[in-house]
Amino acid sequence: MNTITTTNFNFPGQKSVYRGKVREVYNINDELLVMVATDRLSAFDVVMPKGIPYKGQILNQIATKFMQLTADIVPNWLIATPDPNVAVGHLCDPFKVEMVIRGYLSGHAAREYALGKRMLCGVALAEGLKENDKFPEPIITPSTKADNGEHDEDISREDILAKGIVSEEDYLVLEKYTRALFQRGTEIAASKGLILVDTKYEFGKTKDGKIVLIDEIHTPDSSRYFYADGYQERQDNNEAQKQLSKEFVRQWLIANGFQGKDGQQIPEMTDEYIATVSDRYIELYENILGESFVKADISNIDARIEKNVLAFLSK
Repeated sequence: MNTITTTNFNFPGQKSVYRGKVREVYNINDELLVMVATDRLSAFDVVMPKGIPYKGQILNQIATKFMQLTADIVPNWLIATPDPNVAVGHLCDPFKVEMVIRGYLSGHAAREYALGKRMLCGVALAEGLKENDKFPEPIITPSTKADNGEHDEDISREDILAKGIVSEEDYLVLEKYTRALFQRGTEIAASKGLILVDTKYEFGKTKDGKIVLIDEIHTPDSSRYFYADGYQERQDNNEAQKQLSKEFVRQWLIANGFQGKDGQQIPEMTDEYIATVSDRYIELYENILGESFVKADISNIDARIEKNVLAFLSK
């Protein structure tokens, strides 16, 4: 099936292109950003060799919806979505940290806890917790925003301030926005029979100095969801939780001997396995948003994106 794994557009007024793990961002006249969500799949900070059909569309449309659903509590960068895979927004100067917030001991936090660590990003964790237990209150565990090819690293609030990565005044705003977004995301998830387990937010500053939410929000790439029904019963019985996130890909990679460490080979993803990953992403979309996923025309994704973006920029 057709996927979009790299782009090479040349839009009017284009100044530069930034290629992230999944998104490719075009700077237009140092005023707008055209962000293309590709079908690339990243896990353990490594991009997999093959794309996942419809993944970019799914991420872009979920992020767009949640930007709209949270704009009343936190301002964001988004202006329009002229194509299923594209978001256009204000050029911002991004903060060099990702604001990770966790309501449960899951994923990276659970792996660190299992190694005996009881301090995560300067936050003390209680003894006696089981994987996927709920924290008394959500905890913020930031990470550094890595450049291409490097791993994000855990960092404490104290180190962020001590190193001058973010000023204390700005960091207080980032914390406030992070908690407000997570609370709203938790409420929306609950209305769909889901638990928002953990997520990450990225923020930037507009030219006039306003702090805004940028990039993605509450997508399966940036967030972890559980099905609420049966959560406590599964915890009581020491059973794995039913997840809606990219964790199933990570677990498949771990089972096939890959965690992004030096010398490890990425296992081959067959077309059959890729089709199942695509189906899981569609399932994620429909459960998270509570609506049917409508597949875009992927017969020529590049031409479709270029046509739609040019039409938007010409207005």
